[in-house]
Amino acid sequence: MVRIGVVGGGSWGTAMANHMALKGFDVDLWIREEEVCHQIKGKRVNEAFLPGIKLSNGIRPVQSFEEVSSEKDLLLIVVPSHVFRDISTKLSPFLSPSTPLVVGTKGIENETLMTMSQVIKSVLPGSWADSFACLSGPSFAREVCYKHPTAVTLASRNKKLAKYLQKLFSADYFRVYTTQDVIGVELGGALKNVIAIAAGASDGLGFGYNARAALITRGLAEITRLGVCMGAKPLTFAGLAGIGDLILTCTGDLSRNRMVGLKIAEGVPIQEIISGMHVVAEGIKTSLSAYNLAKRMGIEMPISTEVYNIIYKGKDPRKAVKDLMTRELKVELED
Repeated sequence: MVRIGVVGGGSWGTAMANHMALKGFDVDLWIREEEVCHQIKGKRVNEAFLPGIKLSNGIRPVQSFEEVSSEKDLLLIVVPSHVFRDISTKLSPFLSPSTPLVVGTKGIENETLMTMSQVIKSVLPGSWADSFACLSGPSFAREVCYKHPTAVTLASRNKKLAKYLQKLFSADYFRVYTTQDVIGVELGGALKNVIAIAAGASDGLGFGYNARAALITRGLAEITRLGVCMGAKPLTFAGLAGIGDLILTCTGDLSRNRMVGLKIAEGVPIQEIISGMHVVAEGIKTSLSAYNLAKRMGIEMPISTEVYNIIYKGKDPRKAVKDLMTRELKVELED
């Protein structure tokens, strides 16, 4: 019996716990909210984050870091990026360096501008470098629970670990591809949320399909520029963790970040949007990280910058669109 710990009882953490339990693995799911823990124990549902989804009896909800992480063959961490460091630090006393860590969190820390793999490296001893992987790609939690065909990317610098995890996660409805480009997969997964806010705002303003296609395409260009500058492989952004996840998040009605953009277009203040959301839209915080990371690296990211200006500077989204469209034209070919 493979023993798996999943840290994070939100929609994606619950969906992955359910996925692994349905494969016959022994799964402990750490949940912060006591009410959600009781719901899963008693009714096998998570009404707060995945309403209407019947969960496997193989999931054991827990609220102890020791229970979820001790004596596990795999630990999957799926918590919001702004609490990732704190949660990882609290888990560390109970972890064995031989336990593979898979991270499903998509974000960039505001204070340090670190990706989640970089946070792990700063929190845990160096021995975890060969036991780390991240899971990303176009994958709405609800559709995974429905067993709709889904393809994702698992990134690890350890080829042997990647191959092992690929088999562990794969199912006839859940296909896993592998890569060694950890930073590329992380940046693609985090930054697509920022572009999705822009796409939602564009749709909400009624600008149509031309504008959405332009945002997705040029959004991918600026994500790739930053990624390559930080050591990622350009082809990563042409795959599931890049353009695949970007298309899904910019166009799918289940996208929380796209919904934020739609609300912005309606004129709803950002603090009201945040307070009215039961779940985290990572793109809000990531837009701040993207803005500062672009400045640090000297990379031009005009769409991400305008999303930052709208969220943190109160810029009118129509003015942001006009400024994007009237920027100085480049003489060279489209990059």
